[in-house]
Amino acid sequence: QVQLVESGGGLVPAGGSLKLSCVASGRAFRHYAMGWFRQAPGKEREFVSAISYWSGDNTYYSDSVKGRFTITRDNGANTVFLQMDSLKPEDTAAYYCAATVRDSYYYTRAYDYWGQGTQVTVSS
Repeated sequence: QVQLVESGGGLVPAGGSLKLSCVASGRAFRHYAMGWFRQAPGKEREFVSAISYWSGDNTYYSDSVKGRFTITRDNGANTVFLQMDSLKPEDTAAYYCAATVRDSYYYTRAYDYWGQGTQVTVSS
């Protein structure tokens, strides 16, 4: 079992930055690839970013955040981060982290564990 707890959301003006954190409980955090998804009101949950297991050598981003968001992991702290820069109003959503042992990162069904989400609101 893995429990995930996100933090770091908030209200920020357009062009600003936020850094989300997701702390995992349980063993073997390094064995899980980690992903970030987001869900805006009335929309489906969508992929934002993912990082491979172990050292996190491979990272993945949706086209909408590529070049603005950066995902990293700290296995010693059982934590995955999402640095969000140059935020836009369309980035407003609840952000969720998730863990998977599969090699597929882009789809919600690939993930076994989910956090409760943290709200990000970007004002125009």
